[in-house]
Amino acid sequence: MAAEPTQQFALLEAQAQVLMTVFTKAGHEAVAPAIIQPANVFLDVIGESLRARTYVFTDPDGAELCLRPDLTVPACRLHIARNGDPATSAKYCYNGPAFRFQPQDADETHPREFRQAGIECFGDTQGERAEAETIALILKALEAAGLKNWTLQIGDLGLFRSVLNAVQMPERWQKRLSDAFWRPDAFRAELKRLTTAPGAAALPAELMAALTPGDVAQTANAIQAYLDAKGIEVIGTRTVEEMAEHLLDVAADLSATPLDAKSARLIDSYVRVKGTALGAGQTIGKLLAGSKGGTGAALDTYDRRLALLANAGIPLDRVRFSAEFGRNLEYYTGLVFEVQAPGLDADSPVAGGGRYDGLIRAAGAGVDVPAVGGAIHTERLLSVLSRGAA
Repeated sequence: MAAEPTQQFALLEAQAQVLMTVFTKAGHEAVAPAIIQPANVFLDVIGESLRARTYVFTDPDGAELCLRPDLTVPACRLHIARNGDPATSAKYCYNGPAFRFQPQDADETHPREFRQAGIECFGDTQGERAEAETIALILKALEAAGLKNWTLQIGDLGLFRSVLNAVQMPERWQKRLSDAFWRPDAFRAELKRLTTAPGAAALPAELMAALTPGDVAQTANAIQAYLDAKGIEVIGTRTVEEMAEHLLDVAADLSATPLDAKSARLIDSYVRVKGTALGAGQTIGKLLAGSKGGTGAALDTYDRRLALLANAGIPLDRVRFSAEFGRNLEYYTGLVFEVQAPGLDADSPVAGGGRYDGLIRAAGAGVDVPAVGGAIHTERLLSVLSRGAA
């Protein structure tokens, strides 16, 4: 039987206290980022799937705001506000509500208002050591709350980028595949297009003839002149300069040779790798043997991370890897992870996080800063513990 709202709140608060105690004892400062946030920061970085589930509103002054759909971006903004140099090392922890639209028939593990208890680490240049410490601390907190039977799932966007670097393809194609990575169907469709007809765009010949290869500014002027002549008004968020960059890529694709079958097979074979973390690492090593483009360094990082997790006492037989595993927040740049618990499906991880070195820049700092963090979905944790499935 589900707990009454008052009892549920008390249980969540007691559980959060346990989690926060673990975090603060590990040296993370407790903070309380603002619940109401500027919408543009979130809408630019959180990704397509979550963007549609964010509660956005306009205040009386006309500012577009939102209820935070997670606490990582607010923690970034708090860090920037508190430090003149955003690269300043800092560790924070928090416990508070976040908000995401859910269908009316969503179950108790997917409430529209839910709590996150999490940690964020900024400015740590130790790379995989900071990542392993973050994962270990999240697992330590979960175990302190009573969850013993967990499974850790990891992915590695750095490895994915190294695979793209290992094949002969234009940088614009690498970006296109990276952008589509978060949506498996779109990714496969894009990979197929690059191997068959990368330049199959149907655009007005008059417009394409006006483009100046390599010159975004001149191309933007030509596009604006074309739009003005046709009486077409620019509607939406994409600027004329962004349109120019896109059309220059389209023009380059018109004369491009399709991606060769061997390269496509390598990419496809990589994204299909999954299994135990140790076994997957060996599979990837064989797959990339002889490849160029920094794959060796990426594999070394992967192996060091696993060694550090093992040194932290995490049994590697409980760690699984999936090359296709990302998360629905598109600001991650390297390691991504989720913690699965008994009784919860794959779409309901009890915790998750990863590396997001570019997010501080997007949040207003203007520079990239090494950053890694993770958060526990406390309603889901309580649901598992209350059923005795931990």
